[in-house]
Amino acid sequence: MSTAKRDPNKSKSGKAPTFQIRITPELKAQFEEAAKDAGMSLGNWLKSLGRNELLKLGIKPKM
Repeated sequence: MSTAKRDPNKSKSGKAPTFQIRITPELKAQFEEAAKDAGMSLGNWLKSLGRNELLKLGIKPKM
């Protein structure tokens, strides 16, 4: 079993605030499987996707 990759960008003020969304259990399971395949936690996988989308839009992500 491998350890999930950690987000290298540490919060400057301790813990970052949570972000809650509602999704179907089936979609969450798909997200979890994709994150596992990437060797990442679900949260880090979602952050990675978000940063990549900002870059596609020409926006430099704030870490």
